[in-house]
This record gives sequence, C-alpha cells and structure tokens, in this order.
Amino acid sequence: MTPLSPSATRELLAKLGHQPKRFLGQNFLVDGNIVRKSIELAGVRPGEAVVEIGPGLGTLTSALLAAGAEVWAVEKDRNLHLHLEESLLPASAGRLHLLEGDAVEHPLAGLDATRARLGFKVVANLPYAISTPWMDAVLSGPLPERMVLMLQQEAAQRYAARPGGKQFGAISVFLQAAYDVAPGHKVDASCFYPKPDIESYLLHLVRAPEPHVFPPAVKTVIRACFQQRRKQVGGLLRGLLPDRGEAWLVQLAAAGLSGQTRAEAIPVELWRQLKV
Repeated sequence: MTPLSPSATRELLAKLGHQPKRFLGQNFLVDGNIVRKSIELAGVRPGEAVVEIGPGLGTLTSALLAAGAEVWAVEKDRNLHLHLEESLLPASAGRLHLLEGDAVEHPLAGLDATRARLGFKVVANLPYAISTPWMDAVLSGPLPERMVLMLQQEAAQRYAARPGGKQFGAISVFLQAAYDVAPGHKVDASCFYPKPDIESYLLHLVRAPEPHVFPPAVKTVIRACFQQRRKQVGGLLRGLLPDRGEAWLVQLAAAGLSGQTRAEAIPVELWRQLKV
C-alpha cells in the first residue's frame, strides 16, 4: 500500500471526523520510502509474527500484511480502531489481530506467550509519550528478534547513548543489555502529516546473541542509581543493598572503577553483574 499523500490524509481524517491528537503522537506517515525502509530493516518474511504499536490509519499495517506478516496491532484511539476494523480486517484473511487499548498495558498488542516464544518482531511508529515505559515493558521479555521503531530523535539518542554522557540512563542499560543498535535512518518532518515539531529517527535494534533481561528488583535499584546520578554509586548501593551492594563494588574495583564512580560512567556489562 502506498501511503496517503498529505492532502489525501487530510481528506480521510475529515471523512472520519478525526482531529489528530498531539498527546497520542498522531503524526501519520505519508512517505512510502520510510514504510519500505522499516520493513526492509526488520527483514519481514511471510508467515512471521509482527507487533505494531499505534497503527493509526493503517499504512504500515497494510504494508506488513502485503509482505506476508501476521500482524498484532494495538490502537488506543477508538475512532481509528473502528476505521481499521472496517478497512483492514475484512480483507486480512485472519492475519490481522487488532486490539483496542493502551500499548503500555499491552506492549505486545495481545500476542500470546506461546506464539511469542516462536519468534516475533516489532515494527512501529512509537508515540514519544509512551516510548520509555513501553520499551521498559518489552524488555521484561519475551524479547523480539528485531525492533524497527520510529521515534523522536531524543528518545533514540537515549536508547543508543554510551556510558559517560548525560543521555546514558537506566533505559539505555536495560536496552543495550539485550540488543545491539544497528544503523538506522534519520527521518524528515515532511514524512508525516501533520508535521511534528521535532526530529525523528528510525531506530534498528537486533537482539544480542546472549540477551540479558534484568529482574524487576535489579531494575528498581538501577533506576534509583540514575535518579540520583550526581551521587556516587558506593554510597547509593550501601543504602539500597546493604547486604549485596558491597560484592558488586568489588566487581567494579576489579574493572578499574571505584565506589566514587557515578551511575552514568558504568558500562552495561558491569550493570549486568549486579545482584539483588
């Protein structure tokens, strides 16, 4: 399916009586090259399970179905959900599973655990407001083989940030412990209607050969360390983990880092060794 032009998108939205909602990140793709690039980066093959977040008017959804994928999509907007039910479900031959709901509550759009364990991918135009909580939920497992995500550039930079910088945070640690960040693609504002005020980026994530999923208790400690990022981890860990923190500080010392180090300077591989 060729994406609708900006004028055709306006006409369809008017026909649906729908005004794009900024708080839901409703900027609709109108560039076919980006749609094709997304599917190409994800390496979508016939019969594969693909999760989509916020399908909107269904442009990317249609392209995924045309590529032979079986698609699980979650759409929060009631009006757009009804449009997708009417326009795509009848011709999807049972390969489109459409869920109305919040993507943070349903991060895999209703894909069941049994099918997920067989392997799946995520291809999505991800609203900025939910990008971090959604990613956090996905990184709890089961993990997609690949993710190709349209994001605000600021979010993409946080996810791919390296230790030592202000953008490196807890979500950077969680993501990079499980995924390699592959070359992506900058996306101009003209590729959307309405045009967003910020830069966008197509982020390409490939599951690592030995991905690490942090237990919830460890994630809580890591978040606490980054929430107080000006403090030294030695003092933080002695307060947060009085019984186990000292052992991890010994591991830091073996790597040439002291308890005076701040959270943003600690590499992902050392965070993976933290036990609670």
